[in-house]
Amino acid sequence: MLRRCRIARPRQTDGVNINRQIRAKEVRVIDPDGNQIGIVPTHKALATANDFGLDLVEVSPNASPPVCKIMDYGRYKYEQTKKLQEAKKKQSTFQVKEIKVRPKTGEHDLNVKLGHIRKFIERKDKVKVTVMFRGREITLSDQGRDLLKRIADELEELAIVEQYPKFEGRTMVMILSPK
Repeated sequence: MLRRCRIARPRQTDGVNINRQIRAKEVRVIDPDGNQIGIVPTHKALATANDFGLDLVEVSPNASPPVCKIMDYGRYKYEQTKKLQEAKKKQSTFQVKEIKVRPKTGEHDLNVKLGHIRKFIERKDKVKVTVMFRGREITLSDQGRDLLKRIADELEELAIVEQYPKFEGRTMVMILSPK
């Protein structure tokens, strides 16, 4: 009968070596107060960390010798996740909303579209205004350009034109972003 033996795998830790995972023979040790203890063999550093009742965490593995700090690894990991969450909160996110019009869009319809654009810009989103030309309407490109210019003029107190009107196939595109 064939027996399978289990191989003990080291605990996964975000690429940071702690305690027995540290493979260097000697390490530079920093105590919990931030004072340098000096370069000591790894087993002595582990014993020192054990005396403090804390973990030995490899802070700079690429240094020669590697730098290890005696700290509470669970608390360190918790603080790292808190920092990431704070950074994520402060990060500004925006979407690009698209509004489509035609060169012969009526006055009332255009005002409704302008209202939507205002709402998007107030929410700090960018707006891509697209004028679509169908069939022979492509000859009305001047009318489409005037329409986009009018939209930009109506919204100049809220938005700036990030990309001026340009053709992309049978459509003319302009991008507005909040001031």
